[in-house]
Amino acid sequence: MEDKLSRVAKTLTSSPIQQLSQLAQRCNAINLAEGFPDFPAPPLIKSAAISAISSDFNQYRHVQGICDRLAEIVKDTHGLEVDPLTDIAICCGQTEAFASAIFSIIDPGDEVILFVPIYETYGGCISLAGGIPVYVELDPPQWMLNAEKFLKSITGRTKAVVLNSPHNPTGKVFSRDELEIIAEACRTNNCLAVTDEVYEHITYDGIKHVSLASLPGMQERTVLTSSLSKTYSVTGWRIGWAIAPALIASAVKNIHIRLTDSAPAPFQEAALTALTCPSHYFKSLRQDYEAKRDFLVELLATVGFRIPFKPQGSFFLFAKLPENCLLNDVECIEKLIEEAGVVAVPGRGFFPSTSCTFEEPNMVKETGLGYQKRYIRFAFCKSEETLASAAKKLREFVRAKGSLG
Repeated sequence: MEDKLSRVAKTLTSSPIQQLSQLAQRCNAINLAEGFPDFPAPPLIKSAAISAISSDFNQYRHVQGICDRLAEIVKDTHGLEVDPLTDIAICCGQTEAFASAIFSIIDPGDEVILFVPIYETYGGCISLAGGIPVYVELDPPQWMLNAEKFLKSITGRTKAVVLNSPHNPTGKVFSRDELEIIAEACRTNNCLAVTDEVYEHITYDGIKHVSLASLPGMQERTVLTSSLSKTYSVTGWRIGWAIAPALIASAVKNIHIRLTDSAPAPFQEAALTALTCPSHYFKSLRQDYEAKRDFLVELLATVGFRIPFKPQGSFFLFAKLPENCLLNDVECIEKLIEEAGVVAVPGRGFFPSTSCTFEEPNMVKETGLGYQKRYIRFAFCKSEETLASAAKKLREFVRAKGSLG
């Protein structure tokens, strides 16, 4: 039956992450791999969803009030003037918003620039649209944008640049200077930008997220995508949006309707409550996650991981294996699952094989491993109890073994 599959379907194979997740389930390992909270969502918005279901908001529905509120938010936050009637599409989570945006603007043969390491769904969406992903490596260990490499990657076929900031998996928040480089390249080369800003409210150490769309000349060429998922701890609700110039937003809506028809109706109603949360909610959110980040940084450093970059945003930490560890990322994760009872994500899943062309200068030569096989992503969007239990297991494992491996 393989000959019946499409060309693209044949390229979308299962990843080591999926295989390791199955192993983790068999071993009942503590989950520091997947990026969803294991603690309750805010009671107020849960009550709003329950009320919506009880009030029979259970059929196909578009809640215009979400668009109205989002227009107010982006004006207050980013200074953007958005028409809520024409410039916003409500979708089934950021993932569908992003996919619909890509399907709206990318034709076969169009090139799309992505920054590596990268969340793996982006490249797949571009391939499904017939586009060509062009991977540009951020410079480790601080994951800085290399302007020379970026500008060299732009060709006459470049249609768009994808930007995820705050960034998964590294926790990097792109600086204003880096955003200016990207914006200038888009303006000069008449390129579009598609942004993933789902972690926009989760930043640390006083660092603030700046939307690429807010830079001069960028609103008219940017599709901004985001969702409720991360900010309100409701990753299963699937309420997201794309904010774009009217022509593109209309195309996103048309594609969304043909893919899923509408986002979940009761959760759209609850979104109205979530989007009116007072400012102290976001302050508390940042403080809670910053404390969890600091706890995990200290824990992983204590058990032997290297932390060359402390996350500035999101709720992931991209830790590096110690120089004397002879295991690669997948082997280390297997060992952690089987012997420590803790699961994380091997870093190689965030490095498309075509993108990794160099090693860090200080890479240990004895291992023979590229730097992309030396990172492991840990999620700290977990309860204090979960993090404490993981800490106990990791410390006991290292105490018994003497090292990570």
